[in-house]
Amino acid sequence: MSTTTGPAASDAAKTARGPGGKPGPRGPSTTRKDGGRGKPRLGVQNLAGWLFSTPFLVLFTVFMAFPILATLLMSFTDFGLRNVTNPLDAEFIGFENYTKLFSDEKFLKALFNTGYFVVVGVPLTIGLGLLVAVLLNNGIDRARTFFRVGFYAPVVTSIVAVAVVWRFVLDPADGLVAGLASEVGLTAPDFLGDEKLAMPSLILMAVWRNMGTVMVLFIAGLQAIPTDVREAAKLDGAGPWHEFRRITVPLLRPTMLYATVITTIGYLNVFEEPFVMTQGGPSDSTLTVSLNMYREGFNFFHMGYASAMAYVLFVVIMGITVLQLRLLKDNTK
Repeated sequence: MSTTTGPAASDAAKTARGPGGKPGPRGPSTTRKDGGRGKPRLGVQNLAGWLFSTPFLVLFTVFMAFPILATLLMSFTDFGLRNVTNPLDAEFIGFENYTKLFSDEKFLKALFNTGYFVVVGVPLTIGLGLLVAVLLNNGIDRARTFFRVGFYAPVVTSIVAVAVVWRFVLDPADGLVAGLASEVGLTAPDFLGDEKLAMPSLILMAVWRNMGTVMVLFIAGLQAIPTDVREAAKLDGAGPWHEFRRITVPLLRPTMLYATVITTIGYLNVFEEPFVMTQGGPSDSTLTVSLNMYREGFNFFHMGYASAMAYVLFVVIMGITVLQLRLLKDNTK
C-alpha cells in the first residue's frame, strides 16, 4: 500500500485544516448520538397502543356499543318474543312506542314515583352525608376509624342482601320494628304494605345505604380545606355555625356538585330496592321507571317498548344532569 507524500499531502492537510490552520468543515456524520439506538418510529408506537387497547375495544364494542345501538334501533320497532330468533322480522313503527309512553298511565305513575324518590332522597342523602362527615372530621376524636367504616359498610354490601334485611326489619308480623313495638304495647304499621308508607320506607333504606358514599366525598373535601382559613375565621370571632356556613359550605361546593350529580343519577335508576322489597306494590306505589322497564322487557317481552322507555329515561337523566351542572357550577367558581 502506498502513502501520499510531498506537496500533495501538504495541500490535503491544509484543506482539512482550513484557512488559518483551523479545522475545516466536516461532512455529514454517520455516527449516531444515541449510540446506534434510534427512537421508535411513530407508526410502531401507534401499533403498540392499538394492540394493548384492542382487548378493551373488543369487549366494549360487543358488550356496550353494540347493545346500545341495537336498543336504539329496537325502540323504533315492535320487537317482541317472536323476533328473538330472527330480529330482522321486526316491523318498523317509527315513534309509535315513544308516543304510546306518554299515554300509558303505568309509565306516568312510574315516572312520578321515580321523581318522588329523587326529590326526597337526594337532599336527605346529601344533608345527612355532610352532617356525618363534619362530625367525623371535627366532632369525634375517639374511634373515628370505627365510625367511618361503620357508616361506609352498607355501601360495599350487596344491595340485595341489604334489601332482604330491611324487608325483615320492616315486616309487620315478625319484623324487628314490630317486635320492639309490641314490647311497649304498640302495633307497628305495615311499612311496605301501606301505599303511603311504602315509598318513604324505600327512601329511608336508600338514604341509609348511600349516605356512606357521600360521607367519604365530604370528608375528603373537608380535609382539603386549608387550616389557615379556619384559623383566620376564628381569630375574626366567627363561631362554629358561621364558620360552617360562610367558609366550609362555599369551599365544599365542588364536592357537593359531584355528590349531587352521582346520587341523582343513581336514584333515577333505582331498581333493586322496589324489586326485592315490594315488587312495585302496593298498587304501583313503588313502581319505578327501571322496574317498569324490566317488566315490559322481560315479563311481557315488549322489547321495543321497553327500549323506548330506556331512552326516555336516558334523556331525563341527561337533562337533569346538565341542569344541575349549570345551576351548581356557577356557585363553585
